Amino acid sequence: METAAAAVLASLRSALPADRIIVALDGMAPDQALAFSAQVEGLRWVKVGLELFLQAGPEVVAQLREQGLRVFLDLKFHDIPVTMAGACRRAAALGAELITVHACAGNEALQAAQTAAVEGAQSSGQRVPTLLAVTVLTSWEEQRLQRELAIAQAIAERVPALAQLSATAGIGGCVCSPLEAAALRAQHPEPFALVTPGIRPKGAAVGDQARVMGPAEAISAGASQLVIGRPITKAEDPSDAFAACCAELRTGS
Repeated sequence: METAAAAVLASLRSALPADRIIVALDGMAPDQALAFSAQVEGLRWVKVGLELFLQAGPEVVAQLREQGLRVFLDLKFHDIPVTMAGACRRAAALGAELITVHACAGNEALQAAQTAAVEGAQSSGQRVPTLLAVTVLTSWEEQRLQRELAIAQAIAERVPALAQLSATAGIGGCVCSPLEAAALRAQHPEPFALVTPGIRPKGAAVGDQARVMGPAEAISAGASQLVIGRPITKAEDPSDAFAACCAELRTGS
């Protein structure tokens, strides 16, 4: 039986560059997010994060899907197994096709989340989503991670360890920095999905991201899809900015 990650990956192999780019609707009010997503020509995927979800509620997923968009629901679930399972079951029933969970929730919680996501999608007639395990947030810098969280592992060690934990639990992919994509792709061949935030196109400011890479570089390193926010959403012409990111992927530079 084809897994959710394999199904998404199969569609990406023959996809246009636009299918590789997930635009983050962070920092927008619900009306702004819906208006923005409707105006960007060629947009295929959007990311709904905590702030937008809390303002708009679950119906924002349905509203975006009504616009013909595919939704990455980035709520980073991290709780006890039964709560993780319940959250992922409901998120899958909404029609979200990518859903984040924290890898450090552990094997039991990850397995419960995966099983419940499949059940939630099948019971509501939705596509089975790909769960993405968050390894180390791209805003973390190594010395601060070690100092504030007392984690002795280097990021280069911790990320693959958490990715392996997730794969063993049956999770379909992970979220990682683009700088870790090549190492993770060597460890986890397709169809394991690698979704990378921290993407900054040519000329874009780094902002609060500590570990970044350009769009074409990230895909070449093994990323499946890219999450891009402010370089597109804050651009003077978001459609032009989105098209420029697509062009970078098309030309490879």
